Amino acid sequence: MATTIRANTFLQRLIGAAALDAAIYEEVEADPNATGQAMLVVLGSSVAMGIGAQGLGGGPGTIAVFGVMALVTWAAWALLMFEIGTRILPGRQTHSNPYELLRTIGFAATPGFAAVLAVVPEATTTVLIGSWVWMLAAMVVAVQHALDYEHRSRAIAVCTLGLALAVTIALVMGMLFGPTVS
Repeated sequence: MATTIRANTFLQRLIGAAALDAAIYEEVEADPNATGQAMLVVLGSSVAMGIGAQGLGGGPGTIAVFGVMALVTWAAWALLMFEIGTRILPGRQTHSNPYELLRTIGFAATPGFAAVLAVVPEATTTVLIGSWVWMLAAMVVAVQHALDYEHRSRAIAVCTLGLALAVTIALVMGMLFGPTVS
C-alpha cells in the first residue's frame, strides 16, 4: 500500500516558514502551485509593513507604496538570488530555477506580518528592525533550500552578496536620478 503525503495547508506553511522550518521551504520549493500563495505572503507582509510604518509618521498611501515596492522587489530579488546562487556561487548539488526562488523567498517574507505591531509608537523601531532581521534569517533558509546548498554558509554568502549589490544599485540609481541636495 502506497503512502500519500498531503501538502500542508497555507496556514501551516505560514507558521512553518516563520519558524524557519526547512521541510516547509522544501515543500514550497517543489510545489509549482505555491507561487500564488507566495505572492499573497509578499503582499500581506508588505501591507503589514506599511501599517507598521505609520508608526514612523507614514500616511495611508504608505501601505500602497509598500505593496507595489514589495512585488517588484520580490521578483527582482528572486532573479538576483538565482543568478548569484546558480552562476557565481553554485554548490555541488545546485539545481534550481527562478520560480523555486520566487516561492521560497515569498514565504520568507512571512515574518513581515509581525511588522503590523510597529504601529504602536513605543515599539515601532524595535518591531520593524526585529521583523527585518527575522525575514533575513528566513531568506537564508529559503535560499539554502531553493538552491540545494548543503551548508547554510553558502546561502548566507549569496544573501550578503545580493544585499550588497542591491544597495549599491539603489545608491547609484538614487545619485543618478534622485533629487539634488544643495
